[in-house]
Formats: sequence, C-alpha cells, structure tokens
Amino acid sequence: MKRAITYLTFLLLIYSIVGILLLYEKFTLPSPPFRLAFFCGLCGGVGGVTYCLRGVYRNACVFNRWNDLWLPWYFIRPLVSFICGMVSCLFLKAGLIILEAQQINTPTNLAFYALAFIAGLNVDKFIEKIEDIAQVTWGIKKSRTATKEDNNA
Repeated sequence: MKRAITYLTFLLLIYSIVGILLLYEKFTLPSPPFRLAFFCGLCGGVGGVTYCLRGVYRNACVFNRWNDLWLPWYFIRPLVSFICGMVSCLFLKAGLIILEAQQINTPTNLAFYALAFIAGLNVDKFIEKIEDIAQVTWGIKKSRTATKEDNNA
C-alpha cells in the first residue's frame, strides 16, 4: 500500500509541476494543438491519480480489503488516464463528442480540461463511450461485448 501511495503522490507531483511549467511557459511544446492535447493528458492523469488515491483509502481503510495483487492497477491506471485525457481532446476536436454547454463570448479550453479530467477519473465509462461512438460512426464492434451466443456456450 505504501508503494502505491508513494507512486501516486509522486506522479501527481510530476503532473502538477509539468503543468505549471507549461502554464508559465518555462518550456514549450511544438504546436498549440499538441499543447492542448498534452494539457488534456495532464488533466486526465490528475483524474486518474485522484481515482486511484480514493481507491487506496477506500480499500485500505473503509473496507479493510487491501490486496497487493492490485498494485499493477494502481501503477498503470494513472498512465491510461493520461492517454484517455489526450484522446478526449482528439474526439472533441474532431467533433465526435459534443458538449452541451452554453457558449461564452471568450472561448477557453476549460471544457476540454474538464472532459479530460472526467475521462481520466472514469476510464472504463470513457472507453465505453468511445466504443459507442466507433460502433455508430464506423460500425466497429465493441470490445469485450458478450453476445447471447457467447453466454450460452
């Protein structure tokens, strides 16, 4: 459990430091679209770390069911959340995900960051949503979707 907490705290610190350095332009990224996608990745990563830290205290303290077999999940989940944050930006930019919010006169990227955080916080539901979009748009079947024939076999 201590390894997971240490790793998650370190990763949160890294995400925060990189975000602050980018925000104050201490270093730059190649192009504005990549900058937005990277910021979305950071927001998704923070969402993933938040979810994992919540999982640590719930499983260790609330339910008293901590199991070291889940350590890979605690190590990998925030990285997957970072990727999902970047992918959420891609789907918003492509118009495949549309946010129903009031338009404001001065556009900001806050909606991108909010969706990226949510994508990182709830990776499973985000991937389901992306699979729904892929199925409707391109006819691609969902992964791990059991059909009636699979259940009867």
